[in-house]
Amino acid sequence: MTTQQLDFDACYLAVSARDARFDGRFYTAVTSTRIYCRPICPARTPARKNVLFYQHAAAAEAAGFRPCRRCRPELSPGDPGWDVRADLVGRGLRLIDDGVADDHGVAGLAQRLHVTERHLHRLFVAELGTGPLAVARTRRLLLAKQLLTETSLPITDVAFAAGFGSVRQFNAAMKESYGFAPGELRKAAGPLTSPSGQITGSATGSATGLTLRLSYRRPYDAQTILRFLAARAIPGVEAITWSSQPEVAGYSRAIPGGSVMLVPADGHIRLTVRTEDMRQLARIVSRCRRLMDLDADPEAVASILGSTDLAPLVKERPGLRVPGAFDGFELAVRAVVGQQISVAGARTILGRIAARAGIPAMAGTTAERIETWLLFPTAERLAEADLTGLGLTNRRISTLKALAEAVAAGEIDLDGAEDPAETTAKLLKMPGIGPWTTSYIALRSLRDPDAWPEGDLVLKRAMAKLGIPAGQAELWRPWRAYAALHLWNATAP
Repeated sequence: MTTQQLDFDACYLAVSARDARFDGRFYTAVTSTRIYCRPICPARTPARKNVLFYQHAAAAEAAGFRPCRRCRPELSPGDPGWDVRADLVGRGLRLIDDGVADDHGVAGLAQRLHVTERHLHRLFVAELGTGPLAVARTRRLLLAKQLLTETSLPITDVAFAAGFGSVRQFNAAMKESYGFAPGELRKAAGPLTSPSGQITGSATGSATGLTLRLSYRRPYDAQTILRFLAARAIPGVEAITWSSQPEVAGYSRAIPGGSVMLVPADGHIRLTVRTEDMRQLARIVSRCRRLMDLDADPEAVASILGSTDLAPLVKERPGLRVPGAFDGFELAVRAVVGQQISVAGARTILGRIAARAGIPAMAGTTAERIETWLLFPTAERLAEADLTGLGLTNRRISTLKALAEAVAAGEIDLDGAEDPAETTAKLLKMPGIGPWTTSYIALRSLRDPDAWPEGDLVLKRAMAKLGIPAGQAELWRPWRAYAALHLWNATAP
């Protein structure tokens, strides 16, 4: 719904109740203080006459409001509605989070979406109340605010990590939008300590790393998503660290110039980034959020699936998430390799592909149980790589080569710029790629919450075991992807 469509009474009721289900869906702007807050803000509920509601933080900031220091809007989970709609504005927001506007400007963003700047601006204003430039600016400011509050990263590094082109530009933007300089915010934040009392994010170097909190809506089934990722972890590229202490169990993977580790904590995921290029931080954060499905609305999913034959599974695993993908091309290769073979078999072959065509990212640590991280090969590298002798059939190699060439040439976009239906239609035209493969790519990479891996044998067996008729899947719309995860987990050992 657009800013104009926000129901004032419903929003005010949610704010009065501090209802966490609405966190990230809208923001409360208080005209008497010129501050905007999350619906869960612990401050006293403002009088109705002093309140305005905005669907996006950028719209509130464009209207002259500053983010609240108590509820910290930068920690809001994203609005899950855009994944359901998958329209141009939703895809634009995804690319802005991925840093496209920072790297190429609004012109580059529009080009990536295959529309004109004017049309893109018009759609953003109609849907969000402000344009894409303001949205990108607000994203940079809120990330900078989080870095200033949660880390001891030098202010110069904060500016570049948040996506600003210079420290001068960063200082000017902070003063113009928030009314104070970056140093003033850091001073007001006080000592920076983690739960263990240690300074967090003390350096940009790969040795120490930078730690941030990634919020989500409760409930969140962290252990199930970790088990899913563990079973499919590509040797050398990913690793799962299990421990008797839940707070140190987590997922790690290689990224360009470094690695990330994601560890479930109380009410958030703790992200530790080790990278040689802090300018990529916004993109890293965005992709980690998608990988862990942190912007989902578990209440909305449960309201549909919990009223069907899946009710026992929903009750058993509240807050179940759909694992996403850090890189769209990597996920597509996983899907092609995984056709008609076991998960373990696919994992082995993917490890061989990474070992042959991947490139070293950086050295790991003992805790990560890996000596050298490998970056999964890009589309360009895979298109040129020799894939014989890895356990792949000639037909499968041809499919992988064709896929890599199409992605490298920009004919297929697997990271969110294209309409999911258009992307799957293009994939289906490729020899060796069928409905199951495209549905799996849509489910994990394109973030389609209604994707359904048609013909999946495990799903069929699970439904037969539970006595669920085949046609029942239609009742699970628009959350069939979550239904698939429930059924896959129902058959897991």
